[in-house]
Amino acid sequence: MHTFYHAGHTRHDPAQLHRPDTPYTNIYYSEVARRGTIIYEALKAADFGPITLPGDFGIDAISEVHDHEMITVLRTAYERMLREVGRQPAIPETFSVGHIPGHKLQSISGLLGYYCFDTSSPIFEHTWDVVYWSVQTALSAAALVLAGGEKVAYALCRPPGHHAAGNLFGGFCYLNNAAIVANWLVQHGQRVAILDIDYHHGNGTQAIFYGRSDVLVCSIHADPLQEYPFYWGFADEYGAGAGRNHNFNFPLPVGTQEPAYVAAYDEALSKIRLFVPDIILISLGTDTAEGDPVGGFKLTTATFSRLGAKIAAFDRPVIVVQEGGYLLSSLGENVVSFIRGLLGQ
Repeated sequence: MHTFYHAGHTRHDPAQLHRPDTPYTNIYYSEVARRGTIIYEALKAADFGPITLPGDFGIDAISEVHDHEMITVLRTAYERMLREVGRQPAIPETFSVGHIPGHKLQSISGLLGYYCFDTSSPIFEHTWDVVYWSVQTALSAAALVLAGGEKVAYALCRPPGHHAAGNLFGGFCYLNNAAIVANWLVQHGQRVAILDIDYHHGNGTQAIFYGRSDVLVCSIHADPLQEYPFYWGFADEYGAGAGRNHNFNFPLPVGTQEPAYVAAYDEALSKIRLFVPDIILISLGTDTAEGDPVGGFKLTTATFSRLGAKIAAFDRPVIVVQEGGYLLSSLGENVVSFIRGLLGQ
């Protein structure tokens, strides 16, 4: 298996915002740079195959999924916040809740509140460069699989991306790595099924493909009645228009253990089997592990191997895009376990 990894991801590190005087530290800023280096070291030790830098596929694949003005906000917010407000990083303090401005916004504070839906995605000096290369990491894995160079490729993306919609970012996510890859693959004649197994619903991925029939989206996640992102991810969200019956959510209660999780997983796999994809894209979040500070399921390290093995049984090319996973003590082990199952080890 070929892994793509960009070590420059460490230049975006919300760990610098950790404050001992707030009880929210582990919730709002758990997506720290150490996550990427921990996974990298675990993969290197596992010796699955080469680990290389991604290539540069440019901005076009990003622009085809995300609004131009949102991209501009991500690129310029840090400097504009310093210039207009006199502080950094760029974090919204007010939100355009249910309101579409009738005039073109000019203030960076207003733009942040329009395009960002929470306070967990700070924009630092190098954030744009890091999220750009996170996308290129995913595209590199897709290009390798598309060319037939590997049947399985892993994109060690950081930051993650599945909460970012075409015109929204949040939830530690800025650009939707998985959605950009899926859209790119469709443009190259591929039929793509996305299986999102992060603890939290991939609301951004759902929104991007909700009206489309060329990409199937299945997500297994915590019930939004109980857990973030709260407003998306219910079982009755099936897609719209051409996308009807191409979006399937499998919300599960907090505290779910392996038997109930695997039952939902098998149901999602049955949807994928009926779709007959050319390529399966896994949005891999290991925050479903027991004890994860941002999760609430009780999956074990061994569970991840069994989940990977079920994907291997499809005998289809697979691209794995890293999403969440915040239990640093076992993060690398859990990712490696999933890949071992996927590779039949």
